[in-house]
Amino acid sequence: MPRPVRIANCSGFYGDRLAAAREMLAGPIDVLTGDYLAELTMLILWKARQKDPGLGYAPTFLRQLEEVLGTCLERGVKVVANAGGLNPAGLAAKITELSGRLGLNTRVAYISGDDLIPALGDLQAAGHELVNLDTGLPLAKADLPVVTANAYLGGWGITAALQAGADVVVCPRVTDASLVTGPAAGWHGWRRDDWDALAGAVAAGHVVECGPQATGGNYSFPAEITNRRYPGFPIAEVAADGGSVITKHDGTGGVVSVGTVTAQLLYEIGDPAYLNPDVIAHFDTIRLATEGPDRVALTGTRGSPPPDTLKVALTMLGGYRNTTTMVLTGLDIEEKAEHAIALLTEVLGGTEQFGEFDVRLLRFDRPDAPTNEQATAHLRVTVKDHDERKVGRAFSNAAVELALAGYAGFHTTAPPTAASAFGVYWPAVIPAAVVTQHVHMPDGKTQAVRHTSDLPHAPAAPVPAGPRPTAPVGPSGPTRDVPLGLLCGARSGDKGGAANVGLWAVSPQAYAWLRGYLTVDRFKALLTEAASLPVERHELPNLLALNFVVPGLLAPGVSGTTRPDAQAKGLGEYLRSRLVPVSAGLL
Repeated sequence: MPRPVRIANCSGFYGDRLAAAREMLAGPIDVLTGDYLAELTMLILWKARQKDPGLGYAPTFLRQLEEVLGTCLERGVKVVANAGGLNPAGLAAKITELSGRLGLNTRVAYISGDDLIPALGDLQAAGHELVNLDTGLPLAKADLPVVTANAYLGGWGITAALQAGADVVVCPRVTDASLVTGPAAGWHGWRRDDWDALAGAVAAGHVVECGPQATGGNYSFPAEITNRRYPGFPIAEVAADGGSVITKHDGTGGVVSVGTVTAQLLYEIGDPAYLNPDVIAHFDTIRLATEGPDRVALTGTRGSPPPDTLKVALTMLGGYRNTTTMVLTGLDIEEKAEHAIALLTEVLGGTEQFGEFDVRLLRFDRPDAPTNEQATAHLRVTVKDHDERKVGRAFSNAAVELALAGYAGFHTTAPPTAASAFGVYWPAVIPAAVVTQHVHMPDGKTQAVRHTSDLPHAPAAPVPAGPRPTAPVGPSGPTRDVPLGLLCGARSGDKGGAANVGLWAVSPQAYAWLRGYLTVDRFKALLTEAASLPVERHELPNLLALNFVVPGLLAPGVSGTTRPDAQAKGLGEYLRSRLVPVSAGLL
């Protein structure tokens, strides 16, 4: 039985720490991975490719690779990254060029098949409606130009490339976890129906995909992080049975604990049955345990056969947008806001001309504030329209006209700006059988990789059912109103137009209370902006956790929403600040 494979991460998003790749080579690893693709990134890469057709990939990855490629080849460290974005072939060519310039001989492979733009019309004509998973509308009713459409591929193409001797594998839109499942499957020789092993690797991949969020970044309990230096990036030591140990290099900042790993497991998930192209990983079967300093064992993950569909992320051009933020100070904040909007509406000649006119009064002020800044509120006005001219300088200049004619103390947070294009995110599914994954090998040959759902495979053993939901309970005995965050941590994020909030309790007793108390209705009462939206509630008792999903909270996606926290990063911490009645005995 081979030893566990040490799979390191050096990027959690496009724009992450450039030095991370070099820092991960400072210790023992077998595979260096990087995640560069979020839903918003696909639009960013599309815009870049409109200016230069040779782009469409993450150029920062090339800068990282230039620093470490020689070391990776010398030590036999494989590199697997989804930095190929919309142009994996172009990035592969650039890596080959870089290798030659450095005097190295690098075997580069790349994967294709995720890009559905060339076939989109034919797919719709064949009856594939690409129904929006959040709204239920078919793509044909969107009436917006589609600029990117990418199916989420699995990890078996990565496995094939590594088994063919590739040193670097450039991926397009594969699932984030595939960057771990692909190398782990090749290292351990897993079969397609090694469901539990694959599921364990998916869980490990989900933990490390966002870099230092697994090692103390974005963590609810800062007092637990005794080393406040920049967190070291995470490593998953994946064993032959799919179990893993999450860790980081010795001497780096941050911490790896059951809490930090739990937080990342809850990040941007929905149902605990976590769908991937190669396996369904049942997150409500995961077990976590401290194995040593900065070492957390992740075991017990059960897997079942994947669906016969693939998720597709489409991006459409929604139009143009612009925002101005006016600062209101001191007394009569609401009256000043009303006056400002009335004047702005008059200068603009009405608001009906815009596709959307969004006004938000953000109150930061307090009575008798000790400083000028603490007496201020923000009036944030966002406009959207298909006509760039309406929302460009014509809008921002109108706001400036209030400078001497508006409320007392008028000023803005930034100078006038031009309009910017925004995208609309459209999640859908498509039969896996209509998507062909191709691996372009270092020797120039191309290999088609069939999806697991197209192949005969053994059924999985039944996955035990989770506990039944409990009836709502109230506090017993004397209570105190305390912040929810005294009893639980939180991590929140975006899932296209939806937001998720994962909450994990600080103790089994706190979880028993949380599970009984925090119903969907009480969640909506605490998070009032979700009151009119559907809310999903999922229990993960093995993690002492609940997960809530709010479809529509971020509609129509990160690029298009007018919500100030467009990716819902602060949503969980806001929820933790809300007061709830808790029994004095529990406290």
